[in-house]
Amino acid sequence: MATTLIYNIATLGGIDRKGRLRLQGKEMAQFETLDNAYLLIKDGRIADFGSMESLPQLAADVKRIDAEGGTVMPSFCDSHTHIVNAGSRENEFVDKINGLSYAEIAKRGGGILNSADKLHEMSEDELFEQSMKRVHEVMLKGTGCVEIKSGYGLNTEDELKMLRVIRRIKQTSPLKVVSNFLGAHAVGRAYAGQQSAYVDLVVNEMIPAVAAEGLADFVDVFCDEGFFTPEETGRILQAAARHGMRGKIHGQELAPSGGVEVALKHNALSVDHLESMTDEDIAMMIGTETSPTALPGTSFFLNIPFAPMRKMISAGLGPAIASDYNPGSTPSGDMKFVVSLACIKMRLLPEEAFNAATINGAYAMGLSADYGSIAIGKVANFYITHPIPSIAFIPYAYTTPVIREVYLNGERQN
Repeated sequence: MATTLIYNIATLGGIDRKGRLRLQGKEMAQFETLDNAYLLIKDGRIADFGSMESLPQLAADVKRIDAEGGTVMPSFCDSHTHIVNAGSRENEFVDKINGLSYAEIAKRGGGILNSADKLHEMSEDELFEQSMKRVHEVMLKGTGCVEIKSGYGLNTEDELKMLRVIRRIKQTSPLKVVSNFLGAHAVGRAYAGQQSAYVDLVVNEMIPAVAAEGLADFVDVFCDEGFFTPEETGRILQAAARHGMRGKIHGQELAPSGGVEVALKHNALSVDHLESMTDEDIAMMIGTETSPTALPGTSFFLNIPFAPMRKMISAGLGPAIASDYNPGSTPSGDMKFVVSLACIKMRLLPEEAFNAATINGAYAMGLSADYGSIAIGKVANFYITHPIPSIAFIPYAYTTPVIREVYLNGERQN
């Protein structure tokens, strides 16, 4: 058995001794740390941890890594990304500067449809190679688990192409990857003015084809003003359930659109965005399994309101935060910056923001039994920082590159 000891850790953060799958309400301010610590890894999983004074005698062949007084933190768990895409959309960035809204750009044929046009022209190999650069980027920024969505194909062939690329990423990257079929991201150009017929295509052709190849862990729908209605969303999620795939929702980004209600009705694992979340939405979510997931990078980039995270936590909910890394509304997968935004713009304590970005992010992907905290038996996904004064320094110093080394499955990544 391969055994590795990380020693001379100034602070070991994100410890969980209770086997919790997510934290809610006041629990989110609990982020256990241990000073002057060690971490023991066996066969890619956490075998033990404790104070250096309690370090047991170890065999001579154990690999030893000096943390050099750095802090060790569980890897970020980013539950909402669009990493597989065909490239940047900086021309729309200029449109936004000139005053056009996200919805206005979409109505002019830009936005998601622009990305779909580019992706259609790109081969699967090209798409894979380009996407792997982004995968490597987020990995070195501390992300250890990631959900990747399709949704820039908008026809059966191109959606399957995207999902096959995501499968290749799963097979070749040390990141833990879950896949999400988002054929209902927008109405494809071939179905302009025929939204109902496009929904028929998603339900009757796309979902069965995705299921036949086992390409998706989840099925998502953009249920919002100007996109898909709650009734259409429900129909798609019912089809997903028939093929063994649980739902997720893009909802309440642009308007109070019924996304939360339909997510709860169909037991979606998460409902994401929530920039327009209402007090009634919050009340509906109390006591449910569905994870509210906020995307602060989207609010920052689009200059729209931030999701009401403070209200959610005060009501007893356990929100996650994710990057929404995509070429149109959030061209950044830097989860450290997402944590900073949660603190600065959403008024979360650093401890709350870290829990939202780790254990609760893992929960929003169905992964928190194995990822998202420092706990015996969990997969050894973590990063080591340069020496820092406290964990609060990480979101405080929002552009400082604090991460020194990244470990996934107990192995150092370069």
